[in-house]
Amino acid sequence: MQASDATMETARGMQDAPPRTEEKPEWWASPAVIGLMGFGLTTIIAGLSDLPQPYGTGFGAAGGGLGTNWVTFGMALAFGGFAQLVAGFIALRKGNLFAGSAFVGYGAFWIAFTAMLAGFAGLSPGFPVAAFGVAGFAFVWMMFTLSFLINSMKHGWGIFFVFLFLFVAFILLVVQFWQVGGGHSVSKGQLWATGGEIILTGATAWYVATADLTNWNYGRKVLPV
Repeated sequence: MQASDATMETARGMQDAPPRTEEKPEWWASPAVIGLMGFGLTTIIAGLSDLPQPYGTGFGAAGGGLGTNWVTFGMALAFGGFAQLVAGFIALRKGNLFAGSAFVGYGAFWIAFTAMLAGFAGLSPGFPVAAFGVAGFAFVWMMFTLSFLINSMKHGWGIFFVFLFLFVAFILLVVQFWQVGGGHSVSKGQLWATGGEIILTGATAWYVATADLTNWNYGRKVLPV
């Protein structure tokens, strides 16, 4: 991140696209750290939950029902959901279309994710309608992610890898739940691959947020992003 005497809004992690003359007065600090942390840490918990039991709680693949992942729900609503929504609204008000749209979008994603899985509570993980529904849910969010992946390079390599890993994670989830809907079992190796890739996505977002915070705090580029 290229630190400045202004605010963290100039950070490479969520750098605004030109022209900067259209930005609104900076009444508040940049919401990038909160938004990225909310997304990253919630994603890590979701990835851990997709690991094979006894390592993960499971949300529809092996050893768990679609509604059993209660550990993730509170985090998804509070930090992944509402905190990201607030961060997104602030970013949009400050004129940052890319960051604002991403934070509002994925904030809504985590709220929808929680509502969807809670609604499936008690259903068998092999229940076709439920599993195919989750596959469709992952597919449309894969499309949403692709839109941001196409535009992510302008905002630094850290943000590019966040969206690249997230795009791959949604592909793996589509495949995983489509298999479940078709009555096929999901191997432990596949669960490790999907869960690990989701964790990697969250860890990358966490790193970008940490780099933005550290570089802003010290007024110079301490961590590359």
